[in-house]
Amino acid sequence: MLLDNLIQNLIILKNDGIDYIPVNKETLDKIEKLEIEVRNCSQCHLSETRKNIVFGEGDVNAELMFVGEAPGANEDEQGKPFVGEAGKLLTRIITAMNLTREKVYIANILKCRPPENRNPLPEEINKCIAYLMAQINIINPKIICCLGKISTQTLLGTKEPIHRIRGKIFDFNGIKIVPTYHPSHLLHHPENKKYVWNDMQLIMKLLRNSSGDNPISE
Repeated sequence: MLLDNLIQNLIILKNDGIDYIPVNKETLDKIEKLEIEVRNCSQCHLSETRKNIVFGEGDVNAELMFVGEAPGANEDEQGKPFVGEAGKLLTRIITAMNLTREKVYIANILKCRPPENRNPLPEEINKCIAYLMAQINIINPKIICCLGKISTQTLLGTKEPIHRIRGKIFDFNGIKIVPTYHPSHLLHHPENKKYVWNDMQLIMKLLRNSSGDNPISE
C-alpha cells in the first residue's frame, strides 16, 4: 500500500515537471514498519468489525498534516482516509490552498471504523493514539490541522468546544496546531465554510513564514 502510494505520488510529480524528489529511505522504512504493525493490531474490538485499517496517506515529508477523527464507511471499504463526501470537500479545500493531497499527509485518530460511524470511545482512542503519535514523530510536520472536535480535544488535551478554539495557534511539541471544523460538519453547516477558509489562510501564512524563518505571533 505504501509503495503504491509512493509510486503514484512520483508519477503526479513527474507530470508536474518534477523529475526528482529526495526520498528519505529511513523515513519510508519507519512508516512502512508502523503500517504493518497497525495492520496486525487487535488491541480493541474495532479490529473485529473493520474491513480495512485506514493508516493514512500522503507525503511522508509533508510540512502540513491533517488529522481527523476516524474512518467512515467509504474509508473502511477502500482503506484510505477521507474518500467520502467529506473527503471530497477536504480535497477541494486542499486544492484551494494551492496544494494537493499528495503533498500533504492525512490521517485519523482511529485507524478502524467505529460501528455506524459513531464517535470514537475514550478507550478506543487510548488504544490507538500511540499509532498517530508515531506517525507525527516520523513525519515531523511543521503544522497539524486538527479537523473537528475529537481530533482537537485529543491532541490538545482540552475539553473546549471547537467553535471556541478554531483558528487559533497552539504548540504541540514544537509543531504548530491549528484546529478547524471537520469537513463533515461543513456538509450540514455550509455557513461555517468561511471560518474554515480563514483557518486555511492562517495555515498558508504559517507555511510561508516557516519557509522564510519569519515567525508569526500567536
